[in-house]
Amino acid sequence: MTDDTVVAWLLDSDPALRWQVERDLVGAPAATWQATRARVATEGFGAALLAHQDPDGQWAGGAYFPADPEPEGTAGQPYTATTWSLNTLRDWGLDAAVLGDTAARLDANSRWEYDDLPYWGGEVDCCINAFTLANGAWLGADVDGVADWVLEHQLTDGGWNCEWVDGSTVSSFHSTLNVLDGLLQHEQLTGGTHPRAAELRAARHRGAEYLLERRLLYRKSDGELVGPWVRRFAYPSRWVFTALRATDHLRAAWLQDGTPPDPRAADAVELVRGARNPDGTWPQGERPPGRQWFEVDVPPGQPSKWLTLTGTRVLRSWDEADA
Repeated sequence: MTDDTVVAWLLDSDPALRWQVERDLVGAPAATWQATRARVATEGFGAALLAHQDPDGQWAGGAYFPADPEPEGTAGQPYTATTWSLNTLRDWGLDAAVLGDTAARLDANSRWEYDDLPYWGGEVDCCINAFTLANGAWLGADVDGVADWVLEHQLTDGGWNCEWVDGSTVSSFHSTLNVLDGLLQHEQLTGGTHPRAAELRAARHRGAEYLLERRLLYRKSDGELVGPWVRRFAYPSRWVFTALRATDHLRAAWLQDGTPPDPRAADAVELVRGARNPDGTWPQGERPPGRQWFEVDVPPGQPSKWLTLTGTRVLRSWDEADA
């Protein structure tokens, strides 16, 4: 396929994906992609996920895990509970107003599986708290305490690690990227008006520096690839660090900051380029196993519209800046 036919193929999609194609690849007027984005609430994937919300504001009766336990021997973590559902709807561009008083209902009814802590207060996992920070900013909940927590738990090397509770003092690629995503979303959604906005932005920049010092791919100690998962592109990616997720995050961060792409991301960008099929699409990979509400992408090996959207906008942004 030519670039034009790839874009045409991407446009023939659910509104949750189509509006991003219109905005990021077509350069459509804001009124056009915003009208498509508004359809997320009433059509396709977005409407289907909204229909699974419980009367108490939760999904699947739980904060991070569903109330019903998984059958013995089931592989992976379930992705049907409240936090994962909110992450997905936010990523798909749902207008928070559609969720009405969900923030208040979660405040009243939802508790973390860890120590029965209140939902908008967060818990002890960096990734969970990053998700909560972004979702709270999106829904208008008071997550100032979570923002403080994220600042207090940045490690001395600049990143974060969800295993800090077990004594880890070295950052994790996975945890760091998830926290960076949460900080960026929080900053965009609040317009940088948080009382500690400057500190949060500085923490985000330090976290990005942690990844860039390692060129998004390598261990600093020996220069070897940090793990095979950096090459495993899949949608939904859930929590896993990949070169595609990392370069797409940095693309959004550089747009937010008004800064040019950092040349230290070059190896990761070329890894993304090398994963592209000859026809301009990216194939679906093996994603983290676990129950989900319904299928939103193709089986492994088939051309993925979600990955192709992300890969195309990463390469366009990088190549245009390079030119």
